[in-house]
Amino acid sequence: MAVSDTRAQWFALWTHSHCEQLVHDQLRAKDFEVFLPTLRTWSRRAGTKRLIALPMFPGYLFAHQAMTKTAHVEMLKARGLVRILGQRWDSLTPVPDAEIEALRHVAAADVAAMPHPYLREGQRMRVTHGPLSGVEGIFVRSRPRQGMLVLSIELLQQSVAVEIDCTAVTPTS
Repeated sequence: MAVSDTRAQWFALWTHSHCEQLVHDQLRAKDFEVFLPTLRTWSRRAGTKRLIALPMFPGYLFAHQAMTKTAHVEMLKARGLVRILGQRWDSLTPVPDAEIEALRHVAAADVAAMPHPYLREGQRMRVTHGPLSGVEGIFVRSRPRQGMLVLSIELLQQSVAVEIDCTAVTPTS
């Protein structure tokens, strides 16, 4: 879906590494509505352990804007911004409002959240840790923290399904 009207929509902004807050602050100073979702995590520096906020999606933040050519050019002037995701200024790819609202809800609830690989049903996965470390199979279903990994023997045309912890798998290339 591309931008074809002038109503405000959410867009993903891709930044240089570790520049999310810099871009956020510059765009906010220019009165753009921006959203940088963060995760709170423990960090140890100089022997002291403290909670710090890290971007939920490293290298990305979101802007809510009616995307005109002028607005697009103004946004691109922000130091640290690589680009706004999409083809050109008039065919950018908006992020659905429901997805942003879900992120805002999680951020406001102050619940424990952690990065997680993007998993799609039918995608080939590799178990990264635990007793099945190194095993590859096809991800078929997910519950909050559990999924099923299907291991197949093509010659026999038979499979076996194993329940796995979704945080212990990563997509294969």
